[in-house]
Amino acid sequence: MKKYFEFVKFSHMIFALPFALASMALAASEAPFGNRGWSGWKIFLLILAAMATARTTAMAFNRIVDRKFDALNPRTKDRHLPAGQIRLSAAWGLTVVSAICFLVVCVLFIPARGNWLPLILSPIALIVICFYSFTKRLTAFAHFFLGIALALAPLGAWIAVRGSLDWHPVVLSVAVVFWLAGFDIIYATLDEEFDRKAGLRSMVVALGPKLALRAALGFHLVMMALLLAFGLISRLGATYFVGLAPIYIVIFLQHWFARKQDAKSINIAFFRVNAVVSVLVLIAVVGDVWWRTR
Repeated sequence: MKKYFEFVKFSHMIFALPFALASMALAASEAPFGNRGWSGWKIFLLILAAMATARTTAMAFNRIVDRKFDALNPRTKDRHLPAGQIRLSAAWGLTVVSAICFLVVCVLFIPARGNWLPLILSPIALIVICFYSFTKRLTAFAHFFLGIALALAPLGAWIAVRGSLDWHPVVLSVAVVFWLAGFDIIYATLDEEFDRKAGLRSMVVALGPKLALRAALGFHLVMMALLLAFGLISRLGATYFVGLAPIYIVIFLQHWFARKQDAKSINIAFFRVNAVVSVLVLIAVVGDVWWRTR
């Protein structure tokens, strides 16, 4: 089990899951959808299951599609498929089973709340999250496609609770797109030389590391503005807006690490710092919802 969790980088759920839970809390802050930001254990567990199965599908598929590049890249040659730790057939099995489980979870929203929309949209979600794996072969804007894949999390959580869509989660999702695009550019600086030789595309390859990092900072500034707009559109209170301050500080800290341009600093900027950002967003939203509805 540990090997398969590592294969799909299960710990990286910390990036998207807090945004999904923040969206769930806001969606459930008004009757009859929930109580004080809580939609009930059944919906909560179904959202968790949908997140886990969708992400496992996408990540396993990505590892399959990229296995030949991973084998050639010194940084990734020890990953499970190129290293022979997991068979290709097992990886395909995990992908298919996870996709089926995701569809089953979406079916369960029907008896749970009479909500057909998750099931109707589930094939589109699977296509979007798997299509990202091909985009580095097609465009330097692949970072945004990865952002769109993660941005489905707050949209899906809102739909799971309310059975409809609104502007609130859309703005939050666009913020996720720019946030992810920014930090994925930072991470892509580790593979600039390999990507250039292999013919893979990224903003780092297209612009060079210095300009790409400036673009990443610009995208994160847009993300900050969108988080502010999300609070205003959602009519969140002082608790949320005060909570934005540490989020902004952590984002600038990420770029301070990224400027060092060494693998250790980039990995800190990629995983630890961004995990803190997503958790702080969740705390800010849930804290404000609780304070307003207490």
